[in-house]
Amino acid sequence: MKYFNEFLDGELKSEVFTNSEKIKEAADIIQKLHLIAQELPFDRFAEVKSKIASKYHDLECQLIQEFTNAQKKGEISRMREVAAVLLHFKGYSHCVDVYIKQCQEGAYLRNDIFDDSSMLCQRVSKQVGEIFSSPEAVLAKLIQNVFEVKLQSFVKNQLDECRKSDAEQYLKNLYDLYTRTTNLSSSLMEFNLGTDKQNFLSKLIKSIFLSYLENYIDVETGYLKSRSSMILQRYYDSKNHQKRPIGTGGIQDLKERIRQRTNLPLGPSIDTHGETFLAQEVVVNLLQETKQAFERCHRLSDPSDLPRNAFRIFAILVDYLCIEHIDYALEVGLAAISSPDSKNANLYFLDVVHQANTIFHLFDKQFNDHLMPLISSSPKLTECLQKKKDIIEQMEVKLDTGIDRTLNCMSGQMKHILTAEQKKTDFKPEDENNVMIQYTNACVKVCGYVRKQVEKIRNSMDGKNVDTVLMEFGVRFHRLIYEHLQQYSYSSMGGMLAICDVAEYRKCAKDFKIPLVLQLFDTLHALCNLLVVAPDNLKQVCSGEQLASLEKSMLHSFVQLRADYRSSRLARHFS
Repeated sequence: MKYFNEFLDGELKSEVFTNSEKIKEAADIIQKLHLIAQELPFDRFAEVKSKIASKYHDLECQLIQEFTNAQKKGEISRMREVAAVLLHFKGYSHCVDVYIKQCQEGAYLRNDIFDDSSMLCQRVSKQVGEIFSSPEAVLAKLIQNVFEVKLQSFVKNQLDECRKSDAEQYLKNLYDLYTRTTNLSSSLMEFNLGTDKQNFLSKLIKSIFLSYLENYIDVETGYLKSRSSMILQRYYDSKNHQKRPIGTGGIQDLKERIRQRTNLPLGPSIDTHGETFLAQEVVVNLLQETKQAFERCHRLSDPSDLPRNAFRIFAILVDYLCIEHIDYALEVGLAAISSPDSKNANLYFLDVVHQANTIFHLFDKQFNDHLMPLISSSPKLTECLQKKKDIIEQMEVKLDTGIDRTLNCMSGQMKHILTAEQKKTDFKPEDENNVMIQYTNACVKVCGYVRKQVEKIRNSMDGKNVDTVLMEFGVRFHRLIYEHLQQYSYSSMGGMLAICDVAEYRKCAKDFKIPLVLQLFDTLHALCNLLVVAPDNLKQVCSGEQLASLEKSMLHSFVQLRADYRSSRLARHFS
């Protein structure tokens, strides 16, 4: 009551209140008096209550100043003493605020706010337990202050200045800042921050980035479309090429569709001067932009939105890479394929096939490496796989059409060579005893042409496609030679020359490395033997191993080509 009476009398005489060195004892007394004063009726004790409150406030300020001075001097033990006294005062939180403020003075002298923040928290975490009774709460408050003041201000400055003017820089900055902030958050998980530090740190990150992440995917897809369009346009401009409208539904489009599917010559083909309109540089640039978009999407999307956002990015890749670039090149390539009867057919569509196959592999690799991890456990997986399947099937139809028409052109070229080079006298020479050649000039030129095309097909295709196309080419090659040989009449020496030609064609067929093609030419070679075999041995040869399985009409048709067919009455062997 002694100290209370001094407040009641209005004069503080006790040394505890007059001696500044006894501030700790004074604080203990004023704390108790303050609690007592709370219980007193206001009307009778208003003045004394006011004096106690004033002294309470003065001592609180003195203690905080004492704490501040001790912190500046690095006197940990004094800070601990003062903090323990202030713990029971209302201004204790202000003491913590002062500590947090002074901790940050001089902490951000370098250019890296994230490293500085990490080092600050590391330093404070080692010190705070020596000063405060609840160090985890103080450290959590420091971290909250760092995030809500320092980092938030820094992020805002970095993003707001380029948000509307430079989407590319904005997305790069957003990704970098968000990544570094989450990395900082992960490093802070080692500290004791209370019960649910994961949720605490997540909320701090969200408070900084929420306004930027809400519409992130719209900015991402808008930028990706713009960038992809620019990459393609820059490429076509470099080729001085104005993109043709594809699939417009007009009469020209109808004619092109009919020409593609029937090989009918409905007007001249387009001359592309051998340009495939496919560029690996363009593809790499588009895939690189999309890869970066997938990486940002993975980092910046809410887990519940991730599959949907990834699908939007994938759809843009399909539009610009597959449809606007590859599919367009296929359409132009198809329109440029000559009709089969052209004398100088352009066979560059195989170059288109080769480049398209390379691009497919790159496209598939990105699908597996960068898209699949984002959608593998969601319903969007099925949708993405179906979209990929549909677009590849769509392009494979055009590739197959182009390859088929290119093979027709190859057959047409061989036909032109045979027509121009093969003479009737080759197989029915005027002087049977003066034939000096081993095989005809037409055969030499056709074989040279075929070998070049076989090599080109091997270089343009991959996997099983090589064998499939070579088999089809080989079958057409055989059919052409078979039908060609049936146009001539053969003397005995001419028949020998035909056998020599077919032997060369057979050597050429070996280059295909397709058993069926070689078998066809083996059979053709055996059929040509019918042109020279002695009439009496004809029946025996026809029933030989290679010819026994053939229809009699086919054997007969070859025998009819012999110059001595009537004179030797060879028809009797087939009656």
